[in-house]
Amino acid sequence: MMMVLAMAGMWMSSNAQVLRDAANDKTVGRIAGNGVVRDDAFHSVGSFDADGTVRDANGAALGKIVRLEIFDNAGNRVGYINTDGTIRDGNSNKLGHVNLTDGKVTDADHHVLGYARGIRVDWIACYYFFDFFKKN
Repeated sequence: MMMVLAMAGMWMSSNAQVLRDAANDKTVGRIAGNGVVRDDAFHSVGSFDADGTVRDANGAALGKIVRLEIFDNAGNRVGYINTDGTIRDGNSNKLGHVNLTDGKVTDADHHVLGYARGIRVDWIACYYFFDFFKKN
């Protein structure tokens, strides 16, 4: 529990952390320590506010993260993160997993979706599982 909470609450330096593809050989995006999410061409596709609000590229609120739970704008819980890095939807169905050591992101069938080492686990969940951001 402590590791997930520490990872979720950690703020990275101002350098962006890289989001990688399933083969771990191509950058698909970046998330800066200030919460700005960029695609592989460095275009802003959204952001995470300090209060947990998730925003699209135009600044419109898409949802909110509260203590490892993810809510839509209507206040419905759309997902949450277990202490072991398991990502679940609002009905507790397993969507996938984030390895808290190496950042490997897998779906419920254990297929690798990508890598996101050094990034808050709740931000990883929003990016890879809850489609809050337009991706190329």
